[in-house]
Amino acid sequence: MMNSNSNYKITDADIKQINKRSLFAFQLGWNYERMQNSGYLYTILPQLRKMYGDGTPELKEMMKAHVQFFNTSPFFNTIVTGIDLAIEENEGIKGKESVNGLKVGLMGPFAAIGDSIFAALIPAVFGALAAAMAKEGNPTGLFIWVLANIAICVFRWKQLHFAYEKGVSLVTEMRDTLNALTDAATVLGVFMVGALVATMINVKFGWVPNIGGVSVNIQNDLDMIIPKLLPAAIVGFVYWLLGKKNMTSTKAILIVLVLCVVLGGLGVLTKA
Repeated sequence: MMNSNSNYKITDADIKQINKRSLFAFQLGWNYERMQNSGYLYTILPQLRKMYGDGTPELKEMMKAHVQFFNTSPFFNTIVTGIDLAIEENEGIKGKESVNGLKVGLMGPFAAIGDSIFAALIPAVFGALAAAMAKEGNPTGLFIWVLANIAICVFRWKQLHFAYEKGVSLVTEMRDTLNALTDAATVLGVFMVGALVATMINVKFGWVPNIGGVSVNIQNDLDMIIPKLLPAAIVGFVYWLLGKKNMTSTKAILIVLVLCVVLGGLGVLTKA
């Protein structure tokens, strides 16, 4: 058993191991409740064992911290991992709150940026180019598509070491900057959630009651008060559910699904 106070330093072999696990296994444990949490822990578990020692209370505490909800773009996840390792390497268990704050604050913005560029823009551009060339019988399109994906993999491979090195400087030389980054990322994450609520929850009131011979359009009245009030109310309802004892995100999803099916069937709710 290793000493949990061994002050272990991340090596190039560790970087390679984390990158391999990230590229080939990061999303294998994806689940609807906590999404990429198990994949995140799996990628850095050998390094956590080296830092804290096998079977130590510190290791167990950090493992519990790392299996909380996590979801970001798989094209940017090792940036978060690199900063995380830099913090834990320098602060150990004392850095748990900083790590949690960074993960929560950075996963939302990185998800939006990474998915829009690497999961949507690049595949659309290079895929369309490759398909057009293949349609004309030109095999060059195949190589363009393969090279584009290799470039993405190289980018993912390089970013871990970069983030780790920057993380070390942030922790050891720029603690105030790190705190500011954490706060800013958290605020940005909140803004991202608000934007997603307004754009991704496409539901509105379809029920138009007739009162005294006058039709009352409930949705129009709500839009005059606060646009997208119903999606915000649904998010608030889910937040309230998750605060209840023994309530999990899976149960909350099922409750919302059943309510939407019933209310949609009755004509109360409809797709926006």
